[in-house]
Amino acid sequence: MATNKNQHFVPRCYLRPFTIDGADAAINIYNLDRKKFIPMAPVKSQCSGDYFYGQDKQLEHAIQLVESGYGHSLRTLLNSSKTLSDSDKSMLKTFWLFQHLRTEAAATRAVEMSESVRNIARIEGAEFRLGIKDAVMVAMKTFAESMRIIDDLKFCLVKNKTKRPFITSDDPAILTNKWHLEDNRTRGRSFGLRAAGALTILPLSPKLLFLGYDGDVYSIPHQQGIVETKSERDIIAYNQHQFLNCRANIFLKDAVHAEVVHSEYMEISTNRPKTRHVIHYAVRDKTEGDFIRYEVVDPKERVTHEEVLIHSQVIRPRPQFWPNQLRIRSTGSVYTNGTGLGFVRRTQAESYSRAPFHKERP
Repeated sequence: MATNKNQHFVPRCYLRPFTIDGADAAINIYNLDRKKFIPMAPVKSQCSGDYFYGQDKQLEHAIQLVESGYGHSLRTLLNSSKTLSDSDKSMLKTFWLFQHLRTEAAATRAVEMSESVRNIARIEGAEFRLGIKDAVMVAMKTFAESMRIIDDLKFCLVKNKTKRPFITSDDPAILTNKWHLEDNRTRGRSFGLRAAGALTILPLSPKLLFLGYDGDVYSIPHQQGIVETKSERDIIAYNQHQFLNCRANIFLKDAVHAEVVHSEYMEISTNRPKTRHVIHYAVRDKTEGDFIRYEVVDPKERVTHEEVLIHSQVIRPRPQFWPNQLRIRSTGSVYTNGTGLGFVRRTQAESYSRAPFHKERP
């Protein structure tokens, strides 16, 4: 049985740099639903739940290993961030993936999507329901099977040289994709961890942010893995992803920035998706050679026992603008085989053994 009942899905070692005076006791919150600033909330009660990961002692130990490794790297970088070492880079990207998959918001989105599919497919029975804890366990398995999936990305630290702070949230490890959200070839498609143009964002403190990017699509000028910005517009661009992605709460270190955070949220609030997924329902139309063609229809039009295809699409929010240092490579590359896989990175194309891929410019 797990030794800790109160288990954090955003760990205190992560939130510590955002706590008041860095003391790990209290933190300032801006709640999006109420548009209300909540000063000096206890850290111990944030982003946690009773046995959130269940009562598996081995799993609890594995989580503690990831968090302790992250804590060590974070302390090193907060003390001296003149360069991003390979060991710290490896630890931070592992933590990003783990954090991206494990939050309550991520689990809730998985449950909501599963329930939508179950309702459309008219699948009865409690055994087919996915609960929050079930979704968390699936996320832990996905993490174990996908730890190398972002190894091909490039990483850097963004140092904030402005008076406007980086903020964080109850779902801080962001996956986004500037190229995908703006290119006409990807219109109507979603993207995931394997996608060409992937970007990963994780604020480490009000002055430091960890950024991962597809080096075949983007160019980010840096010195030994360090990017400095003196532009408040860049900070706002990164902060917008916290507003767009989080479930309910934004965390900020200093109460003096409460009005600024409220103003930033009001500017971007209409960009938050009303739903995080959409379900496409298609019925078998006809066969063309070795391929079966499906036609998207309203689920109400279906015929009992008819062969159908159900596809769930994740809705990714779009920020108002992007950081200036993020540039598209005119001579870069993305890969596609013309199927529903869409556009993937070179390493993903090389590992796929079915239909061959070809390269295109981003």
